[in-house]
Amino acid sequence: MPVKLIATKRFQDARGWFAETWSERQFQKLGIDAVFVQDNHSYSRHAGTLRGLHFQSAPFAQAKLVRCLKGRIFDVAVDIRRDSPTFGHWVGAELSAETGDQLFVPQGFAHAFLTLEPDTEVAYKVDAFYDAVSDGGIRWDDPSINVEWPLADLTPILSAKDLELPSLADARFEFPYDGRPLQPLDQGEK
Repeated sequence: MPVKLIATKRFQDARGWFAETWSERQFQKLGIDAVFVQDNHSYSRHAGTLRGLHFQSAPFAQAKLVRCLKGRIFDVAVDIRRDSPTFGHWVGAELSAETGDQLFVPQGFAHAFLTLEPDTEVAYKVDAFYDAVSDGGIRWDDPSINVEWPLADLTPILSAKDLELPSLADARFEFPYDGRPLQPLDQGEK
């Protein structure tokens, strides 16, 4: 499955708007057949909070469907399938409460986000439960990946755990390559 930016269609009237954020039938039309088992919700007090780059190894590898409920984030997926011709490449997109857009991050990709506003909330669905033994990550500032974080005048705020993550070259993981290299993000309508 590819990393995919998904535009959320909103139905507006005088009261506000309504949107479907997950429909198995509609997402299958987009080639997303993940069976989600858990919803996660994070709150970041400060702009510049950076969470990631995270992944879970098999047999608990996770696909994620990420959306921003309040504020704005820069959301990133990095290809960590060693046999992929795009291994170590990344894509990123701004997600906001205003647009409601979502990013689907399949298994075999590390994920991170940077908050661009204070008091930001992010929710994401995962297709495997959290497993501490399978939990892994890569340094957010690994020069071999070279994510172009929109930091401007922000100093990133990281957890102690994320400050200790290894480089891509030193991280331990194995993800199968499905024959589909990472592509630029195109927006898929629901």
